[in-house]
Amino acid sequence: MAGTSGTPGTPSVLRAMNDRAALDLLVAHGPLTRTRIGELTGLSKPTTSQILGRLEAAGLVRTTGSQSGRPGPNAVLYEIRPAAAHVAALSADPTGITAVVADITGTERGRCRIEAEAVAQDVRNRTAQLVTEAVDGALREAALGHDDLTATVIGTPGAIDPGTGRLRYAPHLPGWHSRTLRGELTEVLGTPVSIENDVNLAAVAEQYEGAAQDHDDFVLAYVDEGVGAAIVLGGVLLRGATGGAGEIGYMPLPGAPLARGGDAVAARTDAGGGFQSLVAAPAVRALAEGARDVTEALARDDVLDEVARRLATGLAAVVAVVDPQLVVLSGQVAKAGGDALRARVEAELTGLALPRPELRVSELTGDPILTGALRTALTQARDTVFDTSGA
Repeated sequence: MAGTSGTPGTPSVLRAMNDRAALDLLVAHGPLTRTRIGELTGLSKPTTSQILGRLEAAGLVRTTGSQSGRPGPNAVLYEIRPAAAHVAALSADPTGITAVVADITGTERGRCRIEAEAVAQDVRNRTAQLVTEAVDGALREAALGHDDLTATVIGTPGAIDPGTGRLRYAPHLPGWHSRTLRGELTEVLGTPVSIENDVNLAAVAEQYEGAAQDHDDFVLAYVDEGVGAAIVLGGVLLRGATGGAGEIGYMPLPGAPLARGGDAVAARTDAGGGFQSLVAAPAVRALAEGARDVTEALARDDVLDEVARRLATGLAAVVAVVDPQLVVLSGQVAKAGGDALRARVEAELTGLALPRPELRVSELTGDPILTGALRTALTQARDTVFDTSGA
């Protein structure tokens, strides 16, 4: 267990492990009786009572009513105390930043949206300020302060290079490229800050409550104004040496010019080349002259057929290398095309000398990037506050 000190097998370590097991059960199942917790953990009634007593004294659990309908006295129900910790999750995009504050159970307490053009001249030196404004707005709605936050996760296009600390693959977000940005945000927010790739976070959302809940090996293909992928193998997200695993928008393909000129050109959705120049939203709209949006463009069968062909070509390259059980299609292009697009992509892949993964279209509502950021922040916070080894 993360953060556990001492010698494995000692009473303090075993107590901490039992505490965490009980807390994880309450997170997964909601309110439970002492008897049910004992049944699920295999621990005796006295031990379970001691665990719940410790956790209640630590402010991590509370009683919440009782369970009736059985012979004998009503059994007291225990649940995670929502105010034990809070987290912030943010999604940054080319037009602004959205922040959500939630309690340790994952219940949203506040939300704030700050509009800001990512390419505006003044945004480079205002990024930390904009993030703070968004978080502060969500905290005000939740009637909380910076000191109440345990973890903050921000989803943004591109990826932090672990070697340099700089954001790569997202030159269209100039304000996010400072090597010291994460430290600045940690200082002004008063909480550890993680900056994570947006498509990776969308994959976390699919794992938690979406199309990939039953798979440990899958690829999320995010086809929107830009194109990217998240690759999960054995339940673990593949990041790559520079954080760029899954940047399939740059992938060379027949029919597309090579994405040359460095990140600044390759990241543009309307130029550069690569897979992105074939299937991103601007390319789809261009296939249907006069179409107002992607949905209208994909209402035409000829456009749907061509986009499916292009998508299948790119996905075939990914499947040949990764061999996933499942490919989840997400983003506005995938959702606009729906099952008709999925079926056509599947037909295009049929007969190729490649593995045949299952294809699904994401059915998540809302912002999957924000959902993934929230789930990641909750995992980080629980690893911190649920660790009772130092108590």
